[in-house]
Amino acid sequence: MFIDTHINIHGEAYEEDLDAVLDRARAAGVSPMIAICCRLQEFDAVRKIAEAHDDVVCTIGAHPHHAKDRPDITAEELIEIASHPKVVAIGETGLDFHYNYSPPEAQFPSLRAHIEAARQTGLPIILHSREADEQMADLLEEEMGKGAFRPLLHCYTGGKQLASRAAALGAYFSASGIISFKKAEDVREVFRDIVPDDRVIIETDCPYLAPVPNRGKRNEPSFLPHVAEALANVKGWTLEETAERTTRAARTLFDRLPA
Repeated sequence: MFIDTHINIHGEAYEEDLDAVLDRARAAGVSPMIAICCRLQEFDAVRKIAEAHDDVVCTIGAHPHHAKDRPDITAEELIEIASHPKVVAIGETGLDFHYNYSPPEAQFPSLRAHIEAARQTGLPIILHSREADEQMADLLEEEMGKGAFRPLLHCYTGGKQLASRAAALGAYFSASGIISFKKAEDVREVFRDIVPDDRVIIETDCPYLAPVPNRGKRNEPSFLPHVAEALANVKGWTLEETAERTTRAARTLFDRLPA
């Protein structure tokens, strides 16, 4: 069995066939699944999907693209929402200086509020980082000095320096379909050389980033075994060992997951 730790299934990409998508995932050995909230105003939609399926849980957070939408977000507000029994993590949050859809002066306070919520609740925090390696590493080290929290760098595509600094803080890392892409050797090197074997998990990040051999299609959780196969090749593991290792790591990090 595999755990898909990052699915985006509340949007229009699945409005016609969501139940069939989830059934295909289960048939492929993928369960449970974590539905991600990237905008605070979308939490109700994400929550309703999680409540409708025993093996789907959810998160609460604001992606850095949308930090400008709620510049006044507080840790207390996030903590209150995170008390819902289906919520297993804070995020997705982070820093993204590639698109700059939100200015840095909105991204940094939002990320810090999410970290404080993770710190106070004890829930893991799901981090997005793009073209922000140094800033993310600096902030994580600074915030860890204020009190421990449990970071996950999801869909990791950053460099070796951020990976090394985050690993030293106890961070987890998730591999997505990108690890299977022909031109992603730099990503494979990070997972091979730096990411700790006991802190690596897998995700689809669907509907985006479908892994080889489905690249270019709408991604879905049933494709997760292909991500696992690519990670197995990088780590020198069997597919069965990859399933066991990544499932154990996911359950250690996301300790509210259903049995």
